[in-house]
Amino acid sequence: MASITSDEVRQTALLARLALTDDEVARLTLELSHLLGYIEQLTALDTAGVEPMTHAVPMDCPLRLDTPAPSLAADDALAAAPRRADDYFEVPKIIEAGS
Repeated sequence: MASITSDEVRQTALLARLALTDDEVARLTLELSHLLGYIEQLTALDTAGVEPMTHAVPMDCPLRLDTPAPSLAADDALAAAPRRADDYFEVPKIIEAGS
């Protein structure tokens, strides 16, 4: 059965900026391991000949045409940005090099 370690749960929580207690880490480790096991069971199913679908029931999902349109000017797009660097949004670094 697939499993996830408590260290992987802690790393994922760090990236998601979640503060988890040791009890929450233990509970999530167990729950996520069960979830991964269920997904493993689903991947073992023979789906040959099954048409892919986006919903469990038929739905009409009309799509718009993908046509080029004028883009927003960088200054307009960045007008309300809390921080910017030249023509880019500046965001806090959350992934360290080598991760």
